[in-house]
Amino acid sequence: MAPFSTNRRTMTATFSSALKRGRAFLTPTNSSTAIPRLDRSFSKAPEGALFPKVDPAIDGEDCDHDCESCSIKYPAKFNIDEDDKLYGHVNAWATHILVATGKTDWVRDVSDEKGSVMEAVRDCGIEPSNGRLMLSASNMPPPYEHQSPSDPTTILLLPSFTIIENVAPKTVPNLIKHHINPAPTSTTPFPFRIPNSSPPDISSLSLDPAPSAQFNGTTPSPISSPPSSPFPTRPCPHKYLILLCSQKTRDARCGQSAPLLRREFERHLRPLGLYRDLQDERPGGVGIYFISHIGGHKYSANMMIYRRGEVGVINEVDASDEDSSEQKGHENSRDQVRSNREVEVVETDGSNGIARGDGGKTNTVNSEMPSKGHDNEKKSVGMGEGSQCIWLARIRPEDCEGIVKHTILKGKVIKPERQLRGGFDRQRGLVSW
Repeated sequence: MAPFSTNRRTMTATFSSALKRGRAFLTPTNSSTAIPRLDRSFSKAPEGALFPKVDPAIDGEDCDHDCESCSIKYPAKFNIDEDDKLYGHVNAWATHILVATGKTDWVRDVSDEKGSVMEAVRDCGIEPSNGRLMLSASNMPPPYEHQSPSDPTTILLLPSFTIIENVAPKTVPNLIKHHINPAPTSTTPFPFRIPNSSPPDISSLSLDPAPSAQFNGTTPSPISSPPSSPFPTRPCPHKYLILLCSQKTRDARCGQSAPLLRREFERHLRPLGLYRDLQDERPGGVGIYFISHIGGHKYSANMMIYRRGEVGVINEVDASDEDSSEQKGHENSRDQVRSNREVEVVETDGSNGIARGDGGKTNTVNSEMPSKGHDNEKKSVGMGEGSQCIWLARIRPEDCEGIVKHTILKGKVIKPERQLRGGFDRQRGLVSW
């Protein structure tokens, strides 16, 4: 009986050890290096499955071409690593905060900024309970003209797209308790996913972007602060965010590339009525922020694109319509197509149905455009939480046009083999880690 007893004790110990490991994996941790707990409906996407790649048959023959009209160039000695494989090597993160500093460069480690919110996040001794928090300083304007590091400032929390105001270093524990801990994370199913759905079948996964929820929506709903929270909150007005690393104290190439890319993005966004500068809080559009080091500066330029999930219906205009109308020789078609495109992509100011385009030109939005039998089918587009983050690298100015057309507006990637580092898609339950 002795061998049987010994084997039974061994099996019991093995089972107990496995049970403890299982409990440890499922138990929330307070470690800042903790990997976000994957919801059971989330899966790690293999290379090529996280985001759809542009398809010339659908997106146009030139969808994967560099911009030919780009005149902005990097410095002659702007050399980067072109050999490393990028996809799947970024660390998982649950939430991401951008701290408003009004600056475009910072001390080497932003957590070393004495008396700052960034330092308090590192040193307060309270870690988020919902997974790893990514911390970035940003050039978002602070509330005070002559801001000192210890003054209260503004925080942008992602992927919830929530602006949190009046955050001081001493109130960081309350920030974590009342806003970061209960916030949606990179692995929280998007609100319009089917509850308790089965994990995606990676082997037969469709790369089509997830459909939007079909109901009326407008601008983001006001966000109420918890009763005990000392922080006023409001939704971020932008529909899309471009985050560019600009920290030259970590790498000179980041300080060189960020302002050049912003200029080129502005050139392509303004004609669409989508460009938003730091002071522009009209609903919708694309906000462009400079942020501190996020890793991988040898692959400069690094860029993170956060996209909000749509909670309404939008009618997409094919970018090739204008060219096809010219070829057909209809004199008025070009102006009409251009007008329609402006109407379709320009974001409204949320009050009078009028959108301001480039140069102050006023465009009437869809709801006021005459249509042929579809008046009752037009629905405004609302903005929910961030549903995707697309993390790219090795971005050059000539990439910007395609990124605007396909990555920002459609959620598709153009050169994933060379540029995609990772990210998440909450609608389709996929992450890169």
